[in-house]
Amino acid sequence: MLTELTRLEKRVRAMVELRRSDDPAPDDPFRGLYLSDAVVDHLLEAGPDDGTEPPAPSRPRLAALAERAGLTELDVALLLVALAPDVDRRFESLYAYLNDDVSRRRATVGLALELAEVPVASAAARARLHPGAPLIDRRLLLVEDLDRPVLSRALRVPDRVGAHLLGDDTPDGVLGDIVVSAVPHRTPTADDLGRALRDGVRLVYLRDRGRRTAVATAVAASRLAGLGSLVVDLRRLRAAAGAGELIAVLGREALLRSATVVASSLDDLREEVGLLRELSASAGQVLLCGDATWDPHWARHVPLQVDAPQLTTGERERVWKAALGEPSDLTDAWDLADAPVHLPLGPDQIVRAVEAARLSASIEARGVDGSLLRTGARQQNAAGLERLARRIEPGVGWDDLVLPPPVATALHELAARARHRDRVLVDWRMRPGGGRGRGVTALFAGDSGTGKTMSAEVIAGELGLDLYTVDLATVVDKYVGETEKNLERIFAEAGGVNGVLLFDEADAIFGKRSEVRDAHDRYANIESAYLLQRMETFDGLAILTTNLRANIDEAFTRRLDAVIDFPTPDTEMRLALWEACLGPQVPRAENLDLSFCASAFELSGGAIRSVAVTAAYLAAERGTPVGMPELIGAVHREYRKLGRLLLRQEFGPYYDLVR
Repeated sequence: MLTELTRLEKRVRAMVELRRSDDPAPDDPFRGLYLSDAVVDHLLEAGPDDGTEPPAPSRPRLAALAERAGLTELDVALLLVALAPDVDRRFESLYAYLNDDVSRRRATVGLALELAEVPVASAAARARLHPGAPLIDRRLLLVEDLDRPVLSRALRVPDRVGAHLLGDDTPDGVLGDIVVSAVPHRTPTADDLGRALRDGVRLVYLRDRGRRTAVATAVAASRLAGLGSLVVDLRRLRAAAGAGELIAVLGREALLRSATVVASSLDDLREEVGLLRELSASAGQVLLCGDATWDPHWARHVPLQVDAPQLTTGERERVWKAALGEPSDLTDAWDLADAPVHLPLGPDQIVRAVEAARLSASIEARGVDGSLLRTGARQQNAAGLERLARRIEPGVGWDDLVLPPPVATALHELAARARHRDRVLVDWRMRPGGGRGRGVTALFAGDSGTGKTMSAEVIAGELGLDLYTVDLATVVDKYVGETEKNLERIFAEAGGVNGVLLFDEADAIFGKRSEVRDAHDRYANIESAYLLQRMETFDGLAILTTNLRANIDEAFTRRLDAVIDFPTPDTEMRLALWEACLGPQVPRAENLDLSFCASAFELSGGAIRSVAVTAAYLAAERGTPVGMPELIGAVHREYRKLGRLLLRQEFGPYYDLVR
């Protein structure tokens, strides 16, 4: 470091000597406190310090900016006057001389008007530097020192504008947190919208309706119109400090880059009417994207309202294929059937899912396969629903289920319905209409421990989804109307998440409506009626489980896509459950008689699982394999937990082990 400082000192000495040799008045004792006529004459005669032509704004860029921003010749002249010190530092000293103040090295309003050869008292000329004028509203020119008289206020060109005119297209750094990347997706809707943008449509509202294609369509339409696009995340904008100033900077950036502003997640800013109105008026052409119905108070201008297109199964397959690309070192030869094409992901989410799968493949030193793609797809879910429901990442499969063939067949059919719903409802246009959603809803009915929750987890894993179990404690509220609000928040969050929504013990909130005898009955019926309507418009996959099917309102049953009854396991199924619950890793004693346990103890799958775990703990404590003493002891504990009597004939020859 000391060596580098020595070299720097030599360069400073050389520069000082050079400046002294070029100084017309080196002996002036007041040098630096004022600018003499000799110094100014010298500056006017001299060229740039490096002996080259001074850099100047590119005329095509300046002309293009003037055309896009609607600048007059006077505006351009004022802009160049203010920009001069940032391009050639000689103008600092010259402006200081003309301002008669060595500390004021930028052009003032009065000086700029004089250099533009217009009267300084001209109201029309001064108005070009007032709010409402293009230079000021577009943030191309800043008027500073507002406490001074008008003519002595300094003018400054923002660094980003000067850099653009000099050929630098690096975006403004303050936009780094709110501007995001997006993948364009061309559709007939994008073609039509591109023509509208070319014809000069200024404001567009793309209603997404949960299809996740609005932003990709807007970006594609901007490209088709010959424009760039700045995609801004309104959720981040709302959370940022100085959102109003960021909107102004965003509009300037769009103007400099000849781009549209594409605003995603409008629903996150729908309550901030002032910011929305600023955003809609911030740049030349703005495309707003959201799920809500357009509110006229959101903008001063009337927007062109367009519904975002629904991706067909074929279009989604093409997006997956394009995102996967050709096999490489990190990607084995893949089969499109491995990709979770059935998931209603948008183009951006698909690209991110593939990227997440590739990153996982690189760290695991293997190729991208279906499991990694499904994991990558799950990672695109927002975390909002986890505040209202418990997320379960599926860890079981079809082989872990022990069910009668009819029940297993019904579960496979339910998974197939969820997998192919887009092909049937969108491609084949089998949507029933009437405002109904594209959701799939099923009811699993049966006694406790018969495999209802585990079956829901298996279906979620088969579809490459997470399972979200709704905690009824966070839903049911004693205050009137609060339960409906809590459920609405859950359904709203679930609409933006690719997951399976599980309402365990659903009869608690999906119960039958009753005759109205008092206010409690009336409000309970209102709650059930709300659920009836909301379930019809739900676009996701919802599974309801209940131990008391008779308590479910018949109107709910009519709206269900599938009702699956889970029977109590018979002897053959119980034997399979005992084998599955103990598993291959648990050491077994030679006296273990699972056939006797299956025939003697009429237990559900959940109870058998509990007994197996308890027996394993008993064996681990004793340091022995799991044998009949441990198993009978665990059954004894389970019976006491269930409140069942211990009958000698039921335990047979092993009754003494209980004692």
